[in-house]
Amino acid sequence: MDISISSKINRLLSDGTYGGLFFSEWLDRMGYSAQLIKRYRESGWLESLTSGVMFRKSEKLSALAAVHSFNRQTEKKVRIAAHSALELHGFSHYIPMGKPKLIVSFDPFKPGKWVKSGKFDMSITPFSTGIFKNPMTQILSKDNLELRVSAPEQAFMECLHLVPSHYNYMDLYYLMEQLTSLDPERVQKALENTSSQKIKRMFLYMAEKACHYWFDLLDMNALGISNSKLQLVENGSYVSKYRITVPKELHDYE
Repeated sequence: MDISISSKINRLLSDGTYGGLFFSEWLDRMGYSAQLIKRYRESGWLESLTSGVMFRKSEKLSALAAVHSFNRQTEKKVRIAAHSALELHGFSHYIPMGKPKLIVSFDPFKPGKWVKSGKFDMSITPFSTGIFKNPMTQILSKDNLELRVSAPEQAFMECLHLVPSHYNYMDLYYLMEQLTSLDPERVQKALENTSSQKIKRMFLYMAEKACHYWFDLLDMNALGISNSKLQLVENGSYVSKYRITVPKELHDYE
């Protein structure tokens, strides 16, 4: 490899994110031709993950670094969501079985094939929903990565949305008990921001049951709670205040 090519690969690797990815559209903007990238692969510097996506061959792939790379290089704004966001905010009760999952919302973009790769330290699980009018997000720093994540108030609601496919209500209630420090104004905004009656009512039921101080500061009249009854589980206990049927185990838990 001649000096100019060697210099460019050094610059490429220094511009990249450790454990992250290189996307072809970014490589093209940065002046790396398809022919040059081919030479890097043949020389053992880069390896193809999927079509148009590469990584440094010597590095173990990080799911967080991959999401960071995607946002940085494609200028999109996908976000880490649900329990994955709550963990980044410091709430870590919920521990899925098996390989850790990283829940990522790609709305309104279609996730690429690279997210299905098994090479990451976590399984990247795409999350898609149209139930939040204006998603509440924050930028957090972790391991020198800037990560766009759902605000904790919304992240818990995303967990509720993913019952029963990813979570169960009892485990989520244990997590709700930790949410003592939520900001009531942000909770209010998040509840008004979702169209899901299931989320609104179960969130309120859990928050009241957990005796959080911020629950009493919410304006219930502004939340758009309908009068319909919702059976969220089979053979559960009916809660007349919220007109929902919840798991008996949760209802009886003290």
